Amino acid sequence: MANFSRRRFLFTTGAAAATTLWLNSCASRTDSGDTTTSEVETVAPLDIAPEDAPELTTAKLGFIALTDSAPLIIAKEKGFFAKYGMTDVEVIKQASWPVTRDNIELGSGGGGIDGAHILTPMPYLMTMGTITQQPVPMYLLARLNVNGQAISVSKEYIDLNVTVDSSPLKAAFAQAKASNKELQAAMTFPGGTHDLWMRYWLAAGGIVPDTDISVIPVPPPQMVANMRISAMETFCVGEPWNEQLVNQDLGFTALVTSELWQDHPEKALSLRADWVDENPKATMALLKATLEAQKWCDQPENTEEMCRIVSQDKWFQVPFDDIIDRSQGKIDYGNGRTVDDRNVAMKFWNDFASYPFKSHDLWFLTENIRWGYIPANTDTKALVEQVNRSDLWIEAAKAIDVPEAEIPTSDSRGVETFFDGVEFDPENPQAYLDALKIKTPK
Repeated sequence: MANFSRRRFLFTTGAAAATTLWLNSCASRTDSGDTTTSEVETVAPLDIAPEDAPELTTAKLGFIALTDSAPLIIAKEKGFFAKYGMTDVEVIKQASWPVTRDNIELGSGGGGIDGAHILTPMPYLMTMGTITQQPVPMYLLARLNVNGQAISVSKEYIDLNVTVDSSPLKAAFAQAKASNKELQAAMTFPGGTHDLWMRYWLAAGGIVPDTDISVIPVPPPQMVANMRISAMETFCVGEPWNEQLVNQDLGFTALVTSELWQDHPEKALSLRADWVDENPKATMALLKATLEAQKWCDQPENTEEMCRIVSQDKWFQVPFDDIIDRSQGKIDYGNGRTVDDRNVAMKFWNDFASYPFKSHDLWFLTENIRWGYIPANTDTKALVEQVNRSDLWIEAAKAIDVPEAEIPTSDSRGVETFFDGVEFDPENPQAYLDALKIKTPK
């Protein structure tokens, strides 16, 4: 497992909140600077019979300033939570994924939160107790999105034609290390999605993570600022930070993650299991509202409004121009390459984006074994059955009249194929693991 203290960055975990505020205030704006919106039109509340009303009207949900948190923000702003009787839901900004984890462990009764927009592997690691002070049983209720992340690289390497193929960096990194330069690849949380995309990409190009380059965690809002001071060679994070890097001419995008794995799973809505068990009607109300918000976010005519809402200071405090293009599938890589393809953009609902396929969670756990984050003998399939509540997703979808064709009939999306031709068969994850050439030694 990586050693994350090899170099002093602009932040420490304990000072993440204060540092994030300072860095955001220093970030230059690329639009008019106006991130406010006009009055948001909300949906009408339902007339809920007393016997069907949620057990309580409030829940505290965390989010990180990433575009894939939009469904929770939209559910709050557009009135979807209130529609189902959850009139007092709080959607609360978190400074980093460690802060999100810590606040979930506290729970709202202890001054924390009940659940969050979260990296898909985190509920599993929390349930196991590998990243918490004690096991914190969690339920994963929905996938919030697929696609929409990227790996960005310092302008120092722009002439190497680095793309989804990372191999051109191998010799450059070796030469830099020979000159005693300390190399850093940044992700957002050990064992999380961005960590796994970064490690997969490096390893596929023959670069050994933690040996050829250190892989270290940095909160998403601090990625661009750290690249500005040349504190890293590359980073993996969600939008809008990759687009902001290009807009500020500080680096380039090597790949958007749909190039690594088309329609890959990403963030999730996850809540403490005890909160869900104690509040089944409130849980269903939250879930129905989130699904409706996801459908709204994925309608092209709503993309601009969504980006204007989340750009506000109370949410992302990021210029609209740093969010809109990639949300529409318009990718300026910053190296002369451009793409205009909505299919590579973040999806919130279309193509079963919201459904929490258990086969995908199994891949995340298999990769966590690959890199030594969890024991090799972990009963991953049993763990997925414990945490993944696709049954609640289906119940909520049917309750809001989602067409039958938009409700998957299986918890597996089948064999997945990555950009390098490697296949993951959820029926035999061990075969996938055994075939990988680069992994953490046992």
